[in-house]
Amino acid sequence: MSLAIGIIPARYASTRLPGKPLVDLGGQTMIQRVVGQAHQAGLARVVVATDDERILRHVHEFGGEAVLTRPDHPSGTDRVWEAYEHLGSPAEVSCIVNIQGDEPFIHPAQIQALVTLFDQPMPPDIATLIKPVITDEELFSPHLPKVVTDRRGRALYFSRHPLPYQRQQPEGEWLLHHPYHRHLGLYAYRPDVLRQLTQLPPSPLEVAESLEQLRWLENGFVIQTAVTELDAFGIDTPEDVRRALLRLGMSA
Repeated sequence: MSLAIGIIPARYASTRLPGKPLVDLGGQTMIQRVVGQAHQAGLARVVVATDDERILRHVHEFGGEAVLTRPDHPSGTDRVWEAYEHLGSPAEVSCIVNIQGDEPFIHPAQIQALVTLFDQPMPPDIATLIKPVITDEELFSPHLPKVVTDRRGRALYFSRHPLPYQRQQPEGEWLLHHPYHRHLGLYAYRPDVLRQLTQLPPSPLEVAESLEQLRWLENGFVIQTAVTELDAFGIDTPEDVRRALLRLGMSA
């Protein structure tokens, strides 16, 4: 059985919602809710990786584990690796789960679905979640990246545009003729792979689509996908906070 740890990158700065990890959601902060959900997944450890002393203190106050990382990381992936190094890079860990710090409703089953993939005799380099697309709005939204996989569920390409392009069908009927999947931003990596990912320079496809995972594909890493029917609920704006409070049954 895989020994997995969860690391949650949590930056204080946010253009649309400053101090986002510390936003109150019905008596608990967002980061506190994320940590609570992650613990329910049966991970060996759950650690917040932050660039801000206020978040660090807050996590310690509610009994969580946190480490202070550099403020200048270009991505959450780099922050996760630094946090892992702070933990001493324990050799017994089989996979590191990168859990988004702005998804307070992440389901433990989604985390478990990725960890399970590392129990195979030949575990993947990287694992991530995908979800069936059910509406045209999802399909054509550039804010919801889509993914094309092979027959084994390995990612072939990620794009902000719907792929494949159905030449013989009108766009309004694409979902009737082909199953599409969108990508959810939850990743798990083998520790040795994560170290290598942080050393890769930006790639042409990554720059074109503004999708970090294309850098990994361009460099030959295998990304295994797991399908989930559960949705993601990220919080980026004050309006998202209001929606989250309504979801909790509270007045916005």
